[in-house]
Amino acid sequence: MAAETETVWLVNISPEKWPPRNRTYFGSLEVRSPEAGEAYAVTPIRGCKGFIDMGDRRTVDYRLTAKEVADDIAREINGDSGEGSFHGVFVSAEARPSDGELAEARRKLQEFQRRLVAAADLEWERSKNPMFITDLERRAARQLGQEKPWLYDAKPLAECPVCGEKIKHGVAVCRSCGAILDREKAARYGFVSKEEPARDMLRQKR
Repeated sequence: MAAETETVWLVNISPEKWPPRNRTYFGSLEVRSPEAGEAYAVTPIRGCKGFIDMGDRRTVDYRLTAKEVADDIAREINGDSGEGSFHGVFVSAEARPSDGELAEARRKLQEFQRRLVAAADLEWERSKNPMFITDLERRAARQLGQEKPWLYDAKPLAECPVCGEKIKHGVAVCRSCGAILDREKAARYGFVSKEEPARDMLRQKR
């Protein structure tokens, strides 16, 4: 069978969305991630032909098998977080991976996630600062179903209705434009007088 027509399958058991993979020999490839309710997602990979520019107007063609291409992509994704990392992507000869392949991938993924959580525990014990816990470590704890004191979801910033600056939720006074966003709270902390009449937002825009 020609290298360009054979097919293997990249299997992904992680819900993470990976950015497209770019290669000179096939362009851009998006590795599918399982949707809600799916145990895994598969992406077909075919063999392809590439070339090497010799620099003297000559090129040398070469062929890559489907497995060589798939192994290259899986190696890049799984190694994205350093030595020993594994993000749940593996190569299967069939569109439907075997139970053994899936079980082994889950074991490796959970082992990596437990290492991430253990590293986050050590960092928390040292610093008690959630800023030092990575998003990857938080995702690992969530996917393992673990409750941790360092596990939290930061709320997205709000927007000042006057100047449009990004601000935290519950802010009384916008530090960018000085708009009073919560008069009662601002008065409580001495930013405005309780007797001072409320200023209209439209006037602040002017």
